[in-house]
Amino acid sequence: MSYYRVLGLEREPFSTSPDPAFFYESSNHKAALANLMIELRLRRGLSVVLGDVGTGKTTLGRKLIQMLRDREGFLFHLILDPSYPSEELFLKALTRTLGIEVPSGNASMYDYKELLERHLFEIGTRRNQTLVLIIDEAQKLNPMSLEILRILLNYETNEHKLLQLVLLAQIELMPNLVNMQNLLDRISMKYILEPLGEEETRELIDYRIKQAGFKGHYHLFLDGAVKEIYRFTGGYPRKVAMLCHKALKSLVMKNREVVDRGIIEELVNQEVRAGWHSISPLQKSSFLS
Repeated sequence: MSYYRVLGLEREPFSTSPDPAFFYESSNHKAALANLMIELRLRRGLSVVLGDVGTGKTTLGRKLIQMLRDREGFLFHLILDPSYPSEELFLKALTRTLGIEVPSGNASMYDYKELLERHLFEIGTRRNQTLVLIIDEAQKLNPMSLEILRILLNYETNEHKLLQLVLLAQIELMPNLVNMQNLLDRISMKYILEPLGEEETRELIDYRIKQAGFKGHYHLFLDGAVKEIYRFTGGYPRKVAMLCHKALKSLVMKNREVVDRGIIEELVNQEVRAGWHSISPLQKSSFLS
């Protein structure tokens, strides 16, 4: 039997997979989603969401897709890894992602750009639909790929952009954008995701446990445990999830009913002895990603 079923849970509550069903909407994340939806409805073009490793960018992207799926008039596509070494490969990836049929034969880069332009005008003007392209890990975009995206953002009617582009990226994307002023000027919305506060860390833990099917009338994580979790993780959702997962496994192995401060301190001390105390929280997140 899975450890979480021993605790009366139906699903694993602290998986680090980007499942929108377990996406806790902090005030920061909720504001990011609300701003994104406004930008997409108005077809403003380029939106950028930045955040450190483990702040929830990927899961926010999946939540956005879920929201778009429930609304008429939106077509959406997702690129998970945009690290293509050449302009040609990136153009080919874009056409595949957008479902554009490429004529047989050797197509040139000009042909790919023309196909993309025709597709955007077909979707945005003749069908009057909103085409959304979400790119995760957008800090991996090289200058050639960013330039292609800039060109695509030039396609517009008198009223709106034909491509709605959402870039989800680590902070490292910003220097690349700053070096491309003509793309930087096209950013309609920029939002930075911050780590959670202590109270929101508590709410995230309770929310995930409830989503996993917990029916108990008590907290699995006591206040002292939550304080220690927050102190060690800095409120980074991914790190919170990983530590809570270890805590629940420890709870089962120790045949205990609730996670208290002692259990968390023991787990934290194990991390410290393993050498994690010598690097910053952000570095720890990157190693654990």
